[in-house]
Amino acid sequence: QAHLVQSGGGLVQVGDSLRLSCTVPEPTFKYSSMAWFRQAPRKDHEFVAAITWMGDTYYPDWMKGRFTISRNGAKTTTYLQMNDLRIEDTALYRCAAVRFDRSPPIKSPASYDYWSQGTQVDVSS
Repeated sequence: QAHLVQSGGGLVQVGDSLRLSCTVPEPTFKYSSMAWFRQAPRKDHEFVAAITWMGDTYYPDWMKGRFTISRNGAKTTTYLQMNDLRIEDTALYRCAAVRFDRSPPIKSPASYDYWSQGTQVDVSS
């Protein structure tokens, strides 16, 4: 399946901010949910944030307001704004989308049809 196009990531210091971007493969691409997941070494994918086509947002409890998911008006690019980064935020970050005609559990990586290539975020002290 086609990949979402992702940009951002890199090496940052504790307390820094970083914004990741995810762009759909075509302007007419529609989805029921666009989400961000992360995967630390030897760990499973962890839900980070999601936004539905209608604009509802979802976050895990551990995030506690540090991350924000948003998008442009055309819904073609989704952003993950990460603030006050911590060492434990170090992971491979990927965006993912569920096709518009499906509504599976939005926090489960198994629900998603399209994935980005991922970008590494390394947070150091």
